[in-house]
Amino acid sequence: MRRHKSFFSRGELVDYVRSMVPRHVYHSAAYYQRPGAPTMNEKLWQGADLIFDLDADHLRSAPESYAGMLAQVKKETEKLLTFLLSDFGFAESRISLAFSGGRGYHIHVRDQRIFSFGGEERREIVDYLSGRGLSMDRFIHEAPVEGWGGAGGRRLRAPAQDSPGWGGRINRSILSFVEGLRILDEPGAVAVLSRVKGIGPKKASSFYRSLQGEGVIEEIRRGNLDLFRGSAGIWRLLLKNCLEDEGVAVGFNLDRERGETDEPVTADVRRLIRCPGSLHGGSGLRATPLSINDLEEFDPLQDAVVFGDEPVALEILKPFSTQMKGNSYSLREGPEELPLYLAVFLMGRGVAEARTRL
Repeated sequence: MRRHKSFFSRGELVDYVRSMVPRHVYHSAAYYQRPGAPTMNEKLWQGADLIFDLDADHLRSAPESYAGMLAQVKKETEKLLTFLLSDFGFAESRISLAFSGGRGYHIHVRDQRIFSFGGEERREIVDYLSGRGLSMDRFIHEAPVEGWGGAGGRRLRAPAQDSPGWGGRINRSILSFVEGLRILDEPGAVAVLSRVKGIGPKKASSFYRSLQGEGVIEEIRRGNLDLFRGSAGIWRLLLKNCLEDEGVAVGFNLDRERGETDEPVTADVRRLIRCPGSLHGGSGLRATPLSINDLEEFDPLQDAVVFGDEPVALEILKPFSTQMKGNSYSLREGPEELPLYLAVFLMGRGVAEARTRL
């Protein structure tokens, strides 16, 4: 690896890359007074972009297929962008986005307000994105309601659906859970609810029936969780279960609302990250710069492919399946002749080797 290089112009950088033909090209996300200095101490760190590396390797329950991985990590990227734009209020013009050329996306935030943040401050941003340390008591609480239940009447309240930040996300998670229960028959819903310690079949049945009432969904959207006398106690048990088990087995699932990112990358104020526009040495795909508006329609297995269709003779080293440019391939060990774009991808993955045509 060649490090500690600096260039005075884009043309100088391009000439250097063309002369070296490297397998990977990275750049620093940090800014230095003397970027070409031979040691980190001599460089004199000035600040760094806030960067996020979303990779299918870090996703919970990522699909096995390459296309499936890319589709899921794209959804996570869209979710993270919502956090950055809505929760943190970064301007779209301050956010750069690129497909990594591999299995994910890179996001750079270039904003003077976070330029000098150290590792700890950047970890706090990751904590917020992931909901780490989220205290449900700050969002779900009993509130007095005038004219309801007599003097001192109280209702269990959640944030309304249109609440900013995590409040709205918690409401959406509750709604998703309730809508999932409503489509079950009563025995199925009772079985799900009864798996939570403290909720017996009788309470579960009453709770399920209350969810079928007219206007329930609208009440929850407003933040009202008191659906019938005693329902507040059931909600508390479900909330406790959600916090302890992250809603995976039972209860509403906050995982859909949590942001994903590689924490060490975001916290690192001297990180190297793949250069947009370069080719990924492990796939042959282009690390493609994108606008936020481009992301929805972007198909990396079509739009990041740069090589042509010329046939290439290969030796397939192990069985491998993938999709690219609208085609599906299921390959077995042995000789094959495949399009150049796929041949480069397979050789980058270590799945194939070039061979001489007979």
